[in-house]
Amino acid sequence: MPQPINILHMHSSFDLGGKEARAVRLMNAFGDRARHTIVSGVPGALSARDAIAKGIKYEIAQDPPPLTGGPSVGRFETIAKFMRRFDLVLSYNWGAIDAVMAKRAFAKGAPPIVHHEDGFNVDEAARLKPRRTLYRRIAFGAVDAVVVPSLTLEQIARQRWKLTPPKLHRISNGIATALYARQPDPKAIPGFQRKPGEVVVGALAGLRAVKNLPALVRAVGGCSARIRLVIVGEGPERAAIEFAARQMGLTDQLVMPGFLPDPHRFVGLFDIMALSSLSEQFPISVVEGMAAGLPIVAPQVGDIAHMISRENWPYVQPFENEVTLRDALQALAVDPAARSAVGKANRAKAVADYDEKVMIAAYRDLYETAMGRPGVLA
Repeated sequence: MPQPINILHMHSSFDLGGKEARAVRLMNAFGDRARHTIVSGVPGALSARDAIAKGIKYEIAQDPPPLTGGPSVGRFETIAKFMRRFDLVLSYNWGAIDAVMAKRAFAKGAPPIVHHEDGFNVDEAARLKPRRTLYRRIAFGAVDAVVVPSLTLEQIARQRWKLTPPKLHRISNGIATALYARQPDPKAIPGFQRKPGEVVVGALAGLRAVKNLPALVRAVGGCSARIRLVIVGEGPERAAIEFAARQMGLTDQLVMPGFLPDPHRFVGLFDIMALSSLSEQFPISVVEGMAAGLPIVAPQVGDIAHMISRENWPYVQPFENEVTLRDALQALAVDPAARSAVGKANRAKAVADYDEKVMIAAYRDLYETAMGRPGVLA
């Protein structure tokens, strides 16, 4: 049996979110054909490792070179030396862009590198920073490929970062849609038990400012329907979300169980999947909600309007404030027939367009091509 490929993952953070969930799914899919080393740009932000399947060979780098700090020849050289021991480097988002710049500065002996851009934090949600745009353009001269999941990001990559095929690739996120057709586990969410007459609104998100989750709390608080809000995820905004719930008198209606693995076990417990993000690209939580047969309520950001079924369009509108979300939630909360019809259409679209088999095959081919080793991850 051939030796496994050594892959280095340079993450801006490895707390579970959309990009981390996809990266872990690919790790699991590659099985024993690869060995993985994971670097998190935020020390201790490692909750996504809980989703790595048993038997997958991986380690968390214990003393990696720092991914943050001012541009420095010495730091770039240290990163470049660290990367040389691997067959392939995968870098993720702005927080790991210095891995790419390190190869640009010290290309000799560097392994192939594929960079993944999945979206922006709150500091670039409204407008990209010109200095970062220039920095990306310079760094991307060293990559073997840049991958984006959305039409919106592909347009940005072409217009702002001056990327074109064959270096630029768009690969839509996918999930195991068949799992979401199963009956959910009623005990999968600690502290949650449906009460008669309640409509359950669910959100899957890292608790970060860009996700704007206090606005979702206020939107639910403004509804006249009886709604239970379940927010699954971890992050630094927990206190702000809980404060918003106290202000709205929703403490007893808010459930925040933290990170939970295997979302197919519990997403079907929701009646509506909701997002309130200031910026998104191709959120996996939307696909998960669609695969579970749920309607989606969200701002019209990123590719969400392209992802959902036509029947769902009235409930995804440009975001002005939480009133926009409130009205969409209220309309669906009081209309179970609409929830059912929209959810059925979403499920059909998810199965047809976003199953993970297509995604995994595309990433496998891209990584093998970057290494010049066809079939090595198959």
